[in-house]
Amino acid sequence: MTITPFLSTPLPVEPDWIDYNGHLNMAYYNVLFDRGVDQVWEQLGFGPDYRVRSGCTTFSAEFHVCYLREIHLGDAVTVSFHLLDHTDKAVHFYQELIHPEGWVSATGEGVALHVDQSGPRVAAMPEDILRNVRALYAAHQDLARPERVGRVMGLRA
Repeated sequence: MTITPFLSTPLPVEPDWIDYNGHLNMAYYNVLFDRGVDQVWEQLGFGPDYRVRSGCTTFSAEFHVCYLREIHLGDAVTVSFHLLDHTDKAVHFYQELIHPEGWVSATGEGVALHVDQSGPRVAAMPEDILRNVRALYAAHQDLARPERVGRVMGLRA
């Protein structure tokens, strides 16, 4: 079905995203992570027409970012997606923003919920989508658990 982990097409850093420090503003790391998710979502069946066709969509419930290295105007990153776990209503995943030179700029860990917008309420995914999620999960089972998954934020251990 997909490469393990999933890798997006290269996504360019846009000029309006650069802050007064001369690098990518922190808000736009999330935009890049989200655009990477959009690509894997299409493969799973959550593409742009899914909401119109089904009345359902996905919402982000939680997302944690670790900023490791600056990226700048002129850079493009590839976004990885590693499916860590799932239920019939939610997915837990890990992502990396990968510079063309091979280093990781940032990592993200998130939980997305499948939502029936008529409520709105969290609802089970339809079987065809769930089958795709299960296949991706099975494909990712042999991947090592990323070191940054499950980190706790704080100032003292």
